[in-house]
Amino acid sequence: MKALVFGQTGQVARELARCVPAGVQARFLGRDQADLLHPDACAAAIANCDIVINAAAWTAVDLAESHEDAATLVNGASPTAMALRCAALGLPLIHISTDYVFDGAGDAPFATDHPTAPLGAYGRSKLAGEQGIRASGARAVILRTSWVFSAHGSNFLKTMLRLGGQKDSLNVVADQIGGPTPAGDIAQAVWVIAAAMAKGQAGGTYHFAGAPDTSWADFARAIMLAANLPCAVQDIPTSAYPTPARRPANSRLDCSTLQRDFGLTRPDWRAALAPMIQELTP
Repeated sequence: MKALVFGQTGQVARELARCVPAGVQARFLGRDQADLLHPDACAAAIANCDIVINAAAWTAVDLAESHEDAATLVNGASPTAMALRCAALGLPLIHISTDYVFDGAGDAPFATDHPTAPLGAYGRSKLAGEQGIRASGARAVILRTSWVFSAHGSNFLKTMLRLGGQKDSLNVVADQIGGPTPAGDIAQAVWVIAAAMAKGQAGGTYHFAGAPDTSWADFARAIMLAANLPCAVQDIPTSAYPTPARRPANSRLDCSTLQRDFGLTRPDWRAALAPMIQELTP
């Protein structure tokens, strides 16, 4: 199987490159080869492959508030263009999306068919991509995930390790709940889905998030413990940490249909902490 992957330096793209299955030839397109600010160029890049994986995205949530047009090009128009090209060529597509398409209300995990209602520009841009893909006619899997972390790029784990090594205590939001998801587990799930789609598996929208669900504050405490850092974590409400973009209070995702259709279970994010911290330790 020949896989064409949009993305090269992002968290999921880097992990996809680290765990390419035997028998798969994967080609990764960086921004110099396929800039998602140019949807037509992205569509034109799709050739000589058996499946397309879009692991590239605008992920700067706060910056999207002041650059929504650009974020929507990257997260909405380009995935739509990819999907239209895939539909024309009869190629399956896997696209990574986000819990930010929901409004974060309540405390129950969001089912895949729950009505979407994004709170901000980033969520709207990702929803535009989902809608364009569904309307394209392509056989596509949209994989929503949440709270992605890894040893690469910018993410909560690396921020907590940096600040935890500098400070005696940190104030961390405790009233937002979700499932931290290791990028490596997302990558492995994507390759499982790709293999199934290569054999004719139908598309659809699925959720994949780490377990157990937790708060940012408890996630931070687990990081400090795993890294043997004495930094204390103090719980604060979202209102005490204002940001340009509103964050969902509830990012829990119901992942049951992914297990039903692909046999993929939620990974325990706690098991991923020690290996990542070791990788980050000089």
